[in-house]
Amino acid sequence: MLLAVVLLVVLPLLFVNGEFGGADDAAEGAITEIDPAYKPWFKPLAELPGETESMLFALQAAIGAGVIGYTLGLLKGRQGRQKLNDQKN
Repeated sequence: MLLAVVLLVVLPLLFVNGEFGGADDAAEGAITEIDPAYKPWFKPLAELPGETESMLFALQAAIGAGVIGYTLGLLKGRQGRQKLNDQKN
């Protein structure tokens, strides 16, 4: 099963040739196609390299998963304690 997971990850990277763009790039392309004279309302404070943007996105996802996992664990622990207290009484 581990081999199947590794193949599912590696094979698309080896055999799929294409550019992986984000939603921001797709939206910018669509807006430019609709109205070539469009001027953005503001510019970003800094243009980050793609690797840095990916790292920040992954960090954001990891923090969110940690918060959700902690909350679920806390609620499950409280539920378990409540059941123990109910059984003692």
